Amino acid sequence: MDSRSSLLVRLHIDPQLLSGALILCGLGLVVLYSAGDQSMDVMVRQTIRMCIGIVTMILVAQISPARLARWAPFLYVFGILLLFAVFLFGTGRSANRWLHLGIVQFQPSEIMKIAVPVTVAWFLFDKVLPPNLRTIIVSMLLVLVPGFLIIQQPDLGTALLVMAAGLFTLFFAGISWRWIFSAAGVGLIIAPLGWFLLHDYQRQRVLTLFDPQRDPLGSGYHIIQATIAVGSGGISGKGWLRGTQSHLEFLPERATDFIFAVYCEEFGFIGVIVMLAAYAMVLARSLRIALSAQDSFGRLLAASLTMTLFIYVFVNMGMVTGQLPVVGIPLPLVSYGGTSLVTILAGLGILMSIHTHKRFIVYS
Repeated sequence: MDSRSSLLVRLHIDPQLLSGALILCGLGLVVLYSAGDQSMDVMVRQTIRMCIGIVTMILVAQISPARLARWAPFLYVFGILLLFAVFLFGTGRSANRWLHLGIVQFQPSEIMKIAVPVTVAWFLFDKVLPPNLRTIIVSMLLVLVPGFLIIQQPDLGTALLVMAAGLFTLFFAGISWRWIFSAAGVGLIIAPLGWFLLHDYQRQRVLTLFDPQRDPLGSGYHIIQATIAVGSGGISGKGWLRGTQSHLEFLPERATDFIFAVYCEEFGFIGVIVMLAAYAMVLARSLRIALSAQDSFGRLLAASLTMTLFIYVFVNMGMVTGQLPVVGIPLPLVSYGGTSLVTILAGLGILMSIHTHKRFIVYS
């Protein structure tokens, strides 16, 4: 074992997860330089955020799964208190989703993407599996409370991802298909009522998915311009810094939610394959860690985090290509932003901890 490998082992770092994360962060910086109008200020801010995220990932990897399980209820309560604080002190352009703490601002709902699956896995790990009805009800309450609070901000996209993270944990616990089909049936029955509970702009997004041309300069503008950018990239793309949709400012939110459209236009199908390969490397390694976890807590948490990351990527790419409604979900490790980036890297740190602490226990 060389000195570099020995250092990674001592720091509980998984080389494959680290490599995949660094590749995606690197791709993010490359495309962000173009999407951000070649602004070095934007690049410096994002680089600092990436460094903070990587340091966070390494620090989280030092926390053993047993200790993380003990901290789970406190992390959950802390996250709920932050969500309540958003109602009192939150800021934002179109919705109050952010908290300002001096020179730092962050989005508390992002923290719940980690807190919810950690807490549900903690609640389930010493229970008889598959879970009984009482266990399912308590788990659902742990999921629905933060989901409801986030919806009130309003932030439906993040709320759905937070609830999905918790529900994935429950699903991997072996919940009976009878309960899954029953819940799906109830969902179909109340879906028409849910339509009327949506805000006007949320209903417009759903309608626009089926017919973007119904309002090409309004609600359909994002999807139309994004699909033009994606399609115009062709096989090899127009070249770095040569994307017309972004540089002529036709493409909105090009550094955040729609950065994948910029990437497709400039790097084409070949570039997309490279990015998908990097995501596949991270997801495959995460799944392997979940399958080899030594206890139910690590297994449930790792599987949930893996599936949540997959949904993150799937929803953003589906949104940009016009296959899903626009819900404001950034592309993991690529889009401009701080809280989401740090949260995702912290999740990778948890996966590293589950794998490397297992190895230390087995071989100590």
